[in-house]
Formats: sequence, structure tokens, C-alpha cells
Amino acid sequence: MSLYDDAVLVLKEYEDQTDLRQAYLDHLAQHPDGLWKACHAGHITASALVIDAEAGRVLLTLHRKLRMWLQMGGHCEPGDSSLAGAALREATEESGVSGLSLLPGGPVRLDRHPIPPPCHCHFDVQYAVLAPPDAAHVISDESLDVRWFGYDEVAEVADESVVRLLEATRARLAA
Repeated sequence: MSLYDDAVLVLKEYEDQTDLRQAYLDHLAQHPDGLWKACHAGHITASALVIDAEAGRVLLTLHRKLRMWLQMGGHCEPGDSSLAGAALREATEESGVSGLSLLPGGPVRLDRHPIPPPCHCHFDVQYAVLAPPDAAHVISDESLDVRWFGYDEVAEVADESVVRLLEATRARLAA
């Protein structure tokens, strides 16, 4: 299965955010290259919130270009065979944490947001990944800092998108 086919299937199976999900599917139908950074009409990205559920904390990156605390994530690459795999790859690369595992159940949220040029819009498919106990992280070239934050600290440092992702992840963990 191609990454494009995987993305369409994942989005069709995603049951929340119906209107936004349809916008993602419409984008892919109109832009066969809509998974790639080269698609300036916007493109699908994959991200993952790194979570240590036992300690009640999340690992965020201070994004070098945007200078915001965000979940790990980014552009799909030609070697990616699935959105979930792309999200896991990005989380591992940007956090330096080995042994991350995807939270079951597929994407946790969708978040469409504008990005400064040369990108125009990211159609982000957001997952959550579980960190192993005592996970050691590193600061990647894409980050100014990488730091653990308690659940109650996230709203103080991150924007509403990250807060909503954390809330949805916690709801999935509690289910």
C-alpha cells in the first residue's frame, strides 16, 4: 500500500472532526502530491505527542524556526509507508528517545494550521506515542530545547493545538 493510499484509509477510518476530516480527504483528492512538502497548496504532515503516562508528563520541543513549544512531527518522507510510521519516525528523530510505541487507535486529532512561506498550510495528522520508563531525550537540530512538562504545565507553555492534543490523548488513555 502506498503512503497516499494509507493516508486516505486512515482519514476515512478516523471518526472524529468530521468536517475537518473531509477537508483533508478533499485536499488529497484534488492534490495527488498533497502528502509532500513540494505541494504548495498545503500538505499532510504527521506528528506525535510523546507521553509518559505513568509520570503524567509530555515531552515537547521548542521548535527552532517557529520558536514555540510543540509536539514532535513534520513532513512525510519518500521512505514512509504509513502516516503512523511517519509520526513515529518524527517523534523518534526529534526527541532522541528510543523505544517509543504508538498509542493504539490511530490518530488522536487532526489540526490544520497555516505555516509561513514556503509552506502554506499543514494538514497535520496527530498521533500519541508512549515513552518507555526513564526515557532519555536529546535536542535535535530542529529544536532549541526539548523538555518534559507535567500535564498541568502544558497550557502555560504551548498553544491551544497542543493543549487539545493532550486532552484528546488523556481521554484515549482513560478509555
